[in-house]
Formats: sequence, structure tokens, C-alpha cells
Amino acid sequence: MDGRALNSRVTIQAPSAGVDAIGQPVTTWTTLATVWANIRQQSGAESIRADKDISIVQASIRIRRRTDVTAAMRAVSSSTTYDIRAVLPDEQSREFVDLVCQAAS
Repeated sequence: MDGRALNSRVTIQAPSAGVDAIGQPVTTWTTLATVWANIRQQSGAESIRADKDISIVQASIRIRRRTDVTAAMRAVSSSTTYDIRAVLPDEQSREFVDLVCQAAS
């Protein structure tokens, strides 16, 4: 894989359970790694949910091969947070992993 194609910094975050000040369960996000990536916006859609306009972006994020990334995690790039929907490893060359992601705003 050409390293020049990885031109964006992405932080991979994993959920962790905790409790807030009054003892209620909350999910917090801890940083697993910050990596170089190539982000490709695949498609976008707009819908109305709870009387609000919502835009949904489908993206593919390619990173160097890692075995510790799961679909329960998220990727953060600049001000955009992507929910990881699937992890697709490259089984032939074993050089990269594609993260199928969705961002809503």
C-alpha cells in the first residue's frame, strides 16, 4: 500500500463502561490508537428523525492492518465522529483494513 494515500489522522476509540457522579451508568470513549488513514465518502442521505433534518454519511476508512479494531468502536477525524459498522481486513496482502463507517449530524 502506498503510504502517501494515508493522508488523514484518525483516532480509534473503544467504549468503556463507567458511572457518573450520581452513580448512573455511562459509556465513555477511550483512545485505542491514532493512525494515518484514507477516508473516502461513499454516499450521503438526508432524512427526518424526531422532527429534525438528519444527514447520514457512509464512509470507508482505510488504515494499516490492525487486529484490535471491532465494529463496536468509533473513528474520529477532525470534527467528524464515525460509527464503525464493519471491519473488512485485506486477506490477500494483509496490509490494510477497511472500516465501513457511518456518521450522522
